[in-house]
Amino acid sequence: MVQLIVGAKGKGKTKVLLDSVNTAIKEATGNIVYLDKSSKHMYELSNKVRLIDVSVYPLRNNDEFIGFICGIISQDHDLEKMYLDSFLKLARIQDEPGLIEKTVRMLDEISTLFHVDFILSVSMDKDILPEGLKDMVLVAL
Repeated sequence: MVQLIVGAKGKGKTKVLLDSVNTAIKEATGNIVYLDKSSKHMYELSNKVRLIDVSVYPLRNNDEFIGFICGIISQDHDLEKMYLDSFLKLARIQDEPGLIEKTVRMLDEISTLFHVDFILSVSMDKDILPEGLKDMVLVAL
């Protein structure tokens, strides 16, 4: 399952995502990973959540990003959920908004295959989100 937290920059998506991950870890039976563009939120996360600073990896496009996600999943058979803050930047699609639906659909396919849920923070108003993704919106700010 893929869920989206959407809204313009500065609307509070990261706070919602952090609250969600810290609540989820209390009930989790598997592992949880939080991907971010820096390690800035390290102290706001439960120490049971694995934080990955994606900026230290040389990812150049969304295909490499999807490979990166698959690599994380392949190394942790107990992985239950992945939280992705600043999704458009992490996936290297901030300058190519046309790729958002393709990339999210790929994550949805990966979710089904490997039973890992994805919760994404997306800097985009719900109104301009591709129609095919609107049913995945968990929170719109």
